[in-house]
Amino acid sequence: MSARGASVSGTVAPGYEPVLEAFGAAVENDVDTGAALCVLQHGEVVVDLWAGVADGRTGREWEADTPSVVFSCTKGLMSILLARLVQEGRLDYEALVTDYWPEYAAAGKASTAVKDAISHRAGLSAPRVDWSRADILDWDRATTLLAEQEPLWRPGAAWNYHAITHGWLTGELVRRVTGRMPGDYLSQLVAEPLGVDAWVGLPDEVQDSVAHMVVGPTLEALHLRQVEQARLVAVDWPFRAMTLGGALPDRLVGDDDGFNRADVRRAQIPGAGGIGSARALATIWSATVTETNGVRLLDDATIERATRVQSSGAPFFAVPGPWPRWAMGFQLDSEARRYLGPESFGHDGAGGQVAFADRRHEIGFAFLTNRMEADDPRGTAIVAALDRVVGSSAAVRP
Repeated sequence: MSARGASVSGTVAPGYEPVLEAFGAAVENDVDTGAALCVLQHGEVVVDLWAGVADGRTGREWEADTPSVVFSCTKGLMSILLARLVQEGRLDYEALVTDYWPEYAAAGKASTAVKDAISHRAGLSAPRVDWSRADILDWDRATTLLAEQEPLWRPGAAWNYHAITHGWLTGELVRRVTGRMPGDYLSQLVAEPLGVDAWVGLPDEVQDSVAHMVVGPTLEALHLRQVEQARLVAVDWPFRAMTLGGALPDRLVGDDDGFNRADVRRAQIPGAGGIGSARALATIWSATVTETNGVRLLDDATIERATRVQSSGAPFFAVPGPWPRWAMGFQLDSEARRYLGPESFGHDGAGGQVAFADRRHEIGFAFLTNRMEADDPRGTAIVAALDRVVGSSAAVRP
């Protein structure tokens, strides 16, 4: 099919044509990169689109089931796992982290509540000491470093985005409660029952099918500005939160660096290392709000509890607004990240990835791209088009 000159494959249900047009506009300038979009409503696929190139080095085309690194969308998946444990009575948002992870009490963190640890209020947004790639590939090493670290601010007193460290905080809670690594629990609870391809810790047999990530011009320009700004201060903590002091490149990827490396993808790095197809992510988010493929992951009472605002307003380390809002690990609708309204919850990811659910319209949504840009309008424009569709009578209920 065609939209604004872009060659797009896939299907769109009657009434969702504006979403096709928005997706076409998002990919019309892609030459050596691509993208995918999937939307479920009421548990059924209504938009399933893909276009472009998954790997510009070889010319491999993007296909219906092409998996891609989803970056911080992984935090949304981890938040689903935690919410399910709360629903089952195995985890309590109000409890102390040390009730599950006793070693976390070190360096003044004994009073940290679970709800603060998972809503960017832990005070561990960046490491005080430089981490190496070997540190992030070793689960026990990474979680021990965090457990031993003195927080950057009093836990619970303020928030600042835990860009990478968030995943080890949530993941270790999952591991302590279930006895399983978070990627294994994701497979057991979510991916296998739903029949979708999503991983935290990529199996070797699917390494070659993953989209190769490329840094776009706006992200490259932002990187250069950030490097210059970092020279002007003793420690640029938000910048350090992305690199962990050298373990990752500041753009998160390189030609054979960061999340383009097989060993990094193989490791369980649940703050940013999730991998899946757009179809998989949209299916997972759909299953949080309505039965999908015979599975309902979260009940309404749990969603109500898990989506209460925990962090909003200006962060601890000053950055220009607008600022996002956070619930129990979930990202909520805000001026910084528009979803479909107050009934939406999910998480976006570096470079333009967007994935969320909406209770009111029973939507599961995922847009993934391997052309990483900064302050990216592509996903936002597609969400806005979907908002116009579901807010009207144009769409035909599947």
